[in-house]
Amino acid sequence: MRDEDVLAAVRALAPVLRRRAAETEELRRLPAASVAELAGTGFFRLLAPRRHGGLAADPAVFYAAVHELARACGSTGWTAAALGVHAWYAAQFDARAQDELRDAAEPGTDPALICSSHAPTGTVTAVDGGFRLSGRWHFSAGCDHASWALLGGVVTGPDGEPVDMRTFLVPRADYRVDDVWDTVGLRGTGSNDVVVDDAFVPAHRTLGYGPVTALRCPGHEVNPEPVFRLPYAAVFTTAVSTALVGIAEGAHDHHVTAARGPAGTPHGRRIAEDPFAQARIARAASEIDAARLQLARNMTDLYAVARAGGTPDAALRARARRDQALATERAVTAVDLLLGDAGGGPLRSAGDVLGRAWRDLRTGRGQAANDVERALVLAGRTALGLDVRDPML
Repeated sequence: MRDEDVLAAVRALAPVLRRRAAETEELRRLPAASVAELAGTGFFRLLAPRRHGGLAADPAVFYAAVHELARACGSTGWTAAALGVHAWYAAQFDARAQDELRDAAEPGTDPALICSSHAPTGTVTAVDGGFRLSGRWHFSAGCDHASWALLGGVVTGPDGEPVDMRTFLVPRADYRVDDVWDTVGLRGTGSNDVVVDDAFVPAHRTLGYGPVTALRCPGHEVNPEPVFRLPYAAVFTTAVSTALVGIAEGAHDHHVTAARGPAGTPHGRRIAEDPFAQARIARAASEIDAARLQLARNMTDLYAVARAGGTPDAALRARARRDQALATERAVTAVDLLLGDAGGGPLRSAGDVLGRAWRDLRTGRGQAANDVERALVLAGRTALGLDVRDPML
């Protein structure tokens, strides 16, 4: 299977996912059929290593696929982005952990699906050979469909002071999913809580934030493909924003199609006869284009550095974070503009495409990666040559 075959299959699946959007929202997680059909396109192989049957694809293909999925169904795009990125993140782990993932999967199937919750909300205790892990982790998109979880945790020293932050790879047998996800937006992502009760995690199934930030992960020894030399912060945050920009574009497409008909503005005029409504449509399209183009440029530049065997400098990494956070802001702005034409109608109906996009974007805006001010401060400090220490850079 080639990268372009996966993208073509995702585009062919998109109309099915669009028709299923209301069902997905009502179910509060992706339907099993959607997950199976996504797997059938090869989507989950895009960022998986070749030695385990993955495609280790150009990241541009992965983000294009996420965009198409989110245009069709915001919850599906968001969840697919998360699960797809985790295949990439697992490739950074020790080879023994990667082999366990492969061996646990059914022969001939896609890579094991992995959910995550990186906020270090649990308790970690160092023991002989590894760690013991307990606690509750929130907002784990797609966890109902995953067989493993990536969970963040802080390792403390003898005096109780933090000495390390690590990610722990935990199999489904060692955690349970608590169904608590009942939100205004992104309702279909199934971002429930993951609960662990005193599970042992061997050291090889953990990964420190230091090596991840420095781009010196143990998985590099067995996965030579350049896609795995990208900064985690850029890969993950770009996935989040790409999904949100896709949601905005899907809303714009729907709104423009409706506007070509008898749709009216809150002022009682047909949109096709209202120059102010037309201006808002144009401005919204420009916000979406600017967001998508900057996201694509930054990932293209980062991938070029990785293909050349180099390490991206701080300026490029900071630019990627800056533009990623602003891409989310632009997506929100675009749909706000469209609502200026539509009035309150979309917010009265749970099944309205524009109303759902507005709710999805407002919910997705709350993801930690979308802290615009923080991203701008990081970029500003980097531009001024000031010290910057942040795991999201």
